[in-house]
Amino acid sequence: MTDTFYNKSSGVFKALAHPTRLRILEILKKGEECVCKIYEELDLEQSNVSQHLKVLRDNDILKTRREGPMIMYRISRPEIISMIDESEIFLKGMLDETYQELKGV
Repeated sequence: MTDTFYNKSSGVFKALAHPTRLRILEILKKGEECVCKIYEELDLEQSNVSQHLKVLRDNDILKTRREGPMIMYRISRPEIISMIDESEIFLKGMLDETYQELKGV
């Protein structure tokens, strides 16, 4: 693997390393949405949500298109959802192991 690959991978993982960004992706799993719907669902300020959307967009996780005065956001590649789903399975497994270890103490 090349340095470019590692740098790109690192950027994607950093972009995913925030709860709000994961919540945004959860919303967008259902399909394209405008920023107004996203910040409404998250109950956060539009400026805050816009900053998180920019990080996801800058790392090629999201794509945009203009529809009149609105900017519509969508997930750029469905594989990102698979990554998140797999990480959920991984984390649940880790939590189960920890729980079993604590229960055994």
